[in-house]
Amino acid sequence: MYKVFVNDIPIILSTEKEIDEKYTSFPIKTVRLKKVIKRIIKGKLRYVNLYHPDEQKLLRYLFKKIKVVTAAGGMVLNPQKEILFIYRNNRWDLPKGKIEKNEGLEEGALREVEEETGVKELKITKFITKTYHVFKRKGKFRLKETYWYEMYSEYDGELIPEESEGIKKVKWKDFKKTRKALLKSYANIKMLFPEEYLTGEAKDWVA
Repeated sequence: MYKVFVNDIPIILSTEKEIDEKYTSFPIKTVRLKKVIKRIIKGKLRYVNLYHPDEQKLLRYLFKKIKVVTAAGGMVLNPQKEILFIYRNNRWDLPKGKIEKNEGLEEGALREVEEETGVKELKITKFITKTYHVFKRKGKFRLKETYWYEMYSEYDGELIPEESEGIKKVKWKDFKKTRKALLKSYANIKMLFPEEYLTGEAKDWVA
């Protein structure tokens, strides 16, 4: 199963025709995806399940229906177990950006984090997951496929928001402040965090 976010509303991609009575199901092979997206944006549709019996074909059909932009980013931790956030479009987010031509995913993730935040001495500690969300560019819908990596840095210098990308602030946040920031973040960003950051108490979690 996959989740593709339209704003904070997830479209479910699954192998099951019926997943819940509140969901409207469409075969992904024949669905008019852009029409579904428009209905979600207008608030006329909220629970959507796109299905195909072969799980391996779910993304294949999705990618045929909407142009894909590949991006990469990072959840950066420091020695104090604080997490690096950016503030853009009135939301707390994690640094990420589009992969350039002939650039590797990890290379692009490190570059984007440094460019958007000013943080240096970054190293990748593990791959977290991929997320998918729909956005609009020049009047056309696009699907952003973002590869997320856990990173670590001992950098304690100045944080520099990339203002040309609309970033207003860059902050290191401890457990309490991270939980507060996630209340004003995106649903696909919340998916990256351990459960205790959303509902529980702080635990030992370090890169």
